Amino acid sequence: MRQFIRHPSTVPIQIHELEGQVKAGFNTLNNVSFGGVSILSDEPIAIGTPVSIGIECVDPEFEMTGKAVWCKPKDDLYEVGIEFIASKDKMFLLRMVEQVCHIEHYKNEVLQKESREISSEQAAKEWIEKYADSFPTH
Repeated sequence: MRQFIRHPSTVPIQIHELEGQVKAGFNTLNNVSFGGVSILSDEPIAIGTPVSIGIECVDPEFEMTGKAVWCKPKDDLYEVGIEFIASKDKMFLLRMVEQVCHIEHYKNEVLQKESREISSEQAAKEWIEKYADSFPTH
């Protein structure tokens, strides 16, 4: 079974250092595991830096805290590993957010590829029929 879940690179996230500084610019989810995320950023984040991660494509906005555990250059960006600091309840919510991000990506993909505008509810139904069985359970 796959340990990391690939996220569409179009899912933007907000990164805030817990001291309050916002890491503006390009930040997207790269992949997710049970204990953390990998993001692509146009700025490096120092190892050990406590951060807050916000995903705005869900309502209400999802937020999780963690710390940067590695950072390496990748092409003209940086790939940053962030370890979560969270309870099991928060991890369950993260799984829900993962699915919502995939569904929103699917909705946009349908519009671009098929010129078909669908509601979030219709996108969820179609995505579940097509992809829910292949979505990892943990």
